[in-house]
Amino acid sequence: MKTRRKKKKQDEEELSRAARNIKWCEQRLRLPEGKYVGHQLKMADFMVEDFEAIYNNPVGTRRAIITRGRKNAKTTECAMILLLHLCGPEHKINSSMYSCAQSREQAAILFNLAAKMVRMSPVLQNTVVIKDGVKELYAPELGTRYKALSAEASTAFGLSPILCIHDELGQTRGPQSALFAAMETATAAQENPLTIIISTQAPTDQDLLSILIDNAKTERDPHTVLRMQYAPDDIEDPFCEEAIRAANPAFDIFMNQKEVLAMANDARNMPARASEYENLILNRRVEAQSPFIAPNVWKACSGDVGTLGSNQTYGGLDLSSTTDLTALVLVAWVDGKWRVQPTFWLPAEGLREKSQRDHSPYDMWARQGWLQTCPGKTVSYEYVADWLRGTFSNYNLQKLAFDRWNMKHLQPWLLRAGFTESFIKERFVEFGQGMQSMSPALRDLEQVLIDGKLAHGNNPVLTMCVSNAIVVTDDAENRKLSKKKSIGRIDGAVALAMAMGVAPLQQKPIDIEALIG
Repeated sequence: MKTRRKKKKQDEEELSRAARNIKWCEQRLRLPEGKYVGHQLKMADFMVEDFEAIYNNPVGTRRAIITRGRKNAKTTECAMILLLHLCGPEHKINSSMYSCAQSREQAAILFNLAAKMVRMSPVLQNTVVIKDGVKELYAPELGTRYKALSAEASTAFGLSPILCIHDELGQTRGPQSALFAAMETATAAQENPLTIIISTQAPTDQDLLSILIDNAKTERDPHTVLRMQYAPDDIEDPFCEEAIRAANPAFDIFMNQKEVLAMANDARNMPARASEYENLILNRRVEAQSPFIAPNVWKACSGDVGTLGSNQTYGGLDLSSTTDLTALVLVAWVDGKWRVQPTFWLPAEGLREKSQRDHSPYDMWARQGWLQTCPGKTVSYEYVADWLRGTFSNYNLQKLAFDRWNMKHLQPWLLRAGFTESFIKERFVEFGQGMQSMSPALRDLEQVLIDGKLAHGNNPVLTMCVSNAIVVTDDAENRKLSKKKSIGRIDGAVALAMAMGVAPLQQKPIDIEALIG
């Protein structure tokens, strides 16, 4: 027995530090999620190379940056590293470890993966105590402790971690992060601390992660390891598999290729999703200034509108400034497509000057009948109210979405035009211009465009508005159209999105003839 133990110890001493750590992970850990959940962990080659770069660095690694496309198991790899230092061969008695993220939800992801690994390991579940309520792992016999932190920087002061993991640091905008700075200062108290950064790239060169990556590229600090995969700009087709593979070493191993290729196809057709695709899949630095709809997708939906007739109709009204473009867009489900009928107004006086200012041929469109002109210098609310009265008389208009901020000026004129308060309450729908209302409306509009289920008749004013429309996205990936960031007028695009937002896309009128056939 003694001879066998002595030989085992000798074999372990002959392994490199990285090889020892890899062996420990593969013997004790199971895959916590995904297609092969519960299977014994087997590291992919790129993970092995990460471990070798971090743990076999001859001068020692102080900071490691791992950046590649999403769904390449970066967080799973960090869970392995965390457990190595908590209860594996890298542990230091009575040491502390922390993971840091911008939000509580993001901070919980690494903790949850590590906790699952512990629960699935017959060895570790008797070694590590899991405290779900406070997002903490504790190994009592070793005195080691791990805790997940979010971006309340004050909680980081007074800590002294030997290991710190920063999850999705690319979400930090600008060159500074109070939490990152606090943790970097805290690790300085340790003799051999290790900081791991995992993330897709940040949008700009001025963001914190970009600065750290660019400094690492200079190789001036041998204690910093950079493990970076991204699609270089010289790949001509960013949607091809070559570009995807360049940023995703797991593409041919365990990634859902069908899902990734579907994202590439969506991004090819919808520029609004191109920046998200380039950042999350190709791991490129991308400033999100994306047009809403690709010209080829919009052009493919330029079929004849025909007449809306007595079909149930829905509308969006974008009441801009009284001197700017005002848009009313109606949609109705006719013969298997959403037919779009827009109306635009500008004041007749100063029309040529507005054409020159906006670099748009408003005067020509007015002569051709694409644009309505109102007498005088403004588009008066009285004029719009009278027009709406005729619209409700001529169409089976069920709901009309409007921006609540301008409605207080329009409603008195609606009453004068003959609308009753009960009718206004029943048919006019408040529709905010923020993320909450616009994001689902844009999603629905995108879907019918991609499916070719919309016909806009190639109205040049509407086409101009759509081509100008720029989307902005928040941290939760909600979207809205931005008039401030768009190059020109987008009122028609806003009204179209509002109309689709109140249309019952999931409950289209039943085609009786199709059912009989």
